Amino acid sequence: MTILDETYTLPNGVEIPRLGLGTWFIDDNKAAEVVRAAVQIGYRNIDTAQAYGNERGVGQGVRTSGVPREELFVSTKLVAEIKDYDQAVTAIDGSLEKLSLDHVDLMLIHSPQPWDDFRGGDYAQGNRAAWRALEEAHQAGKIRAIGVSNFQQHDVENILQDATFVPHVNQMLVHAGNTPAELLAYCTSQQILVEAYSPIAHGAILKNAEVQAMAEKYGVSVPQLCIRYTLQLGTVALPKTANPDHMHSNAQVDFEIADADMDALRGLRDVDYGDHSAFPVFSGT
Repeated sequence: MTILDETYTLPNGVEIPRLGLGTWFIDDNKAAEVVRAAVQIGYRNIDTAQAYGNERGVGQGVRTSGVPREELFVSTKLVAEIKDYDQAVTAIDGSLEKLSLDHVDLMLIHSPQPWDDFRGGDYAQGNRAAWRALEEAHQAGKIRAIGVSNFQQHDVENILQDATFVPHVNQMLVHAGNTPAELLAYCTSQQILVEAYSPIAHGAILKNAEVQAMAEKYGVSVPQLCIRYTLQLGTVALPKTANPDHMHSNAQVDFEIADADMDALRGLRDVDYGDHSAFPVFSGT
């Protein structure tokens, strides 16, 4: 049994694989091939979003993977700009249509604010409206689990004012060098499973000498160490790659990081996101 066979169980009984494939920046016309390659390697958790522009390709890859649909866990996200019930309802159906699937396993609100106003204005009412649309789609069987992404504690608490149930998932930026301990603890207290996107910090962590030395000590690569770190934090790890060799390597994480090294990685505060710093999540805004 490898990490690709391991799952978490959400509060509603839905199982989610602990390691998944992120598809951010993978072109729609290449996504099907990438998904098929990942599934052949053993991945069963595929993550996309309306904003990625590749739902059509991801859905094609899922449908032509040769693996029964019920064995695959497919996630997507409402675009961050939707803060309205009617638009959310339309967008949910739009995702199912683009993916050409009769249901998705997880759907998230991509961000508590539109990207051009990230961590900016007050969208509390709009988020509650979008959440109501997700809850109704969940009850209708279109979505097996629902959640949020990039939500801070106060954003989650806002959703809970009107929610029928607590979000199953909060997908957020978690990696060595960026470990939001208080938010992770809050999510745990609410039984919200955290999904860690960019667990390799878009490669920024590769140049860190301390992390390089630790990886050498365990006889693994820096990406493998970083993925293992997020798994030991109790999150789902979603490394993004279109390269089958990297997919293989990213799944070779059946080793244990010692407590002292976990503490060292938790305390790391040294990451330059380079070209990705322009994106709100990575710019510190």
